[in-house]
Amino acid sequence: MNKKINSGFTLLELMIVVVIVGVLAAIAYPSYQESIAKSRRADARIALIALAGAMERHFTENDHYCDAATGGADVANCGSATGTDTGAPSIMNSTVPLDGGTAYYNLTISAVSASTFTLTATRTGAAAGDACGDFTYTNTGVQGLANNTRTVADCWEQ
Repeated sequence: MNKKINSGFTLLELMIVVVIVGVLAAIAYPSYQESIAKSRRADARIALIALAGAMERHFTENDHYCDAATGGADVANCGSATGTDTGAPSIMNSTVPLDGGTAYYNLTISAVSASTFTLTATRTGAAAGDACGDFTYTNTGVQGLANNTRTVADCWEQ
């Protein structure tokens, strides 16, 4: 008498496994996306603080912040409506990540006067929809957000 031994999976068992994998993926993917967003935000914050350090070095050498964005702006117009003291930094890389690659934040300088500035990391590319919005940092170390739906504490202190 020969007994036939069945081996393998039934369709029902296979469908149960597919459902379990689907549920796990539905839970894990949003967590993964949030982790990626957090790392991009951290890069933006680090870049702003590094740019603030470069601005301070520039101020030490030139006694003003004004031409850090343009590389030679008319310092007499610094902070005026006709001044050309805003834009991408000329004293360091203007995109995040700082070492190149696909940009997800653009850095800009706004020298409000010869002795004050505001730095902004504006979302772009894959980070364009980030709820934390655009990061700001001033010469006095004030951390802020623009175009956001979350609080400064939520985004700067992660």
